[in-house]
Amino acid sequence: MPVQSSNLGDALGSDDGVTLNYRSGRTPSGKALVLGRGARLRSGTVLYEGTRIGKDFETGHHVIVREDNIIGDGVSIWSNSVIDYGCVIGDRVKIHSNCYIAQFTEIQDNVFLAPGVMITNDLYPGRDDSAEAMRGPIIEEGAQIGANATILPFVKVEAGALVGAGSIVTKNIPAGMVAYGCPAVPVRAVAELEPIAQRLKRVDAVSCCLQKRGESP
Repeated sequence: MPVQSSNLGDALGSDDGVTLNYRSGRTPSGKALVLGRGARLRSGTVLYEGTRIGKDFETGHHVIVREDNIIGDGVSIWSNSVIDYGCVIGDRVKIHSNCYIAQFTEIQDNVFLAPGVMITNDLYPGRDDSAEAMRGPIIEEGAQIGANATILPFVKVEAGALVGAGSIVTKNIPAGMVAYGCPAVPVRAVAELEPIAQRLKRVDAVSCCLQKRGESP
């Protein structure tokens, strides 16, 4: 059952099997979890002590949010995702299932992470000097990251950029650009993308043609 605390918001809705104020092996900068009003927490969620979360927070099942994170209003984190310690996450951020957000990552307002996004923070794992310099990427306002993309340390995905599914981002992505590949490279402006309605019309036309020929799309 959830732990009751004066730092937890009003109208907290949580399933059985939710753990709040989990004690970290580290010493967090804050002592207690602060959780804004209107939260909805599903079974398996674990929120560590020393993290501050705004109002209308929502989780799927088996979400872990570690200590010393600052999370804004209207954030949702879906099943099996982990937010490691020391991150800053803005308002209205949507983090889908099976994502990992490494320590010291900054995610600004209105960002969307599709399922399976991996964010990293260690240039040379296993080296002491690399561990001392760990820093996640900065994902600026309104950027969207496609499914199973990997974002490497220190890079910046600038405002409104779109990273394609399965990409590996090794360098900065300029604002408002579509980038994809391994490594990801900018290919066109988001504003130049084909409208959804037009794309669906083209896909339907191809499917219809294949059906007439007795083939599967």
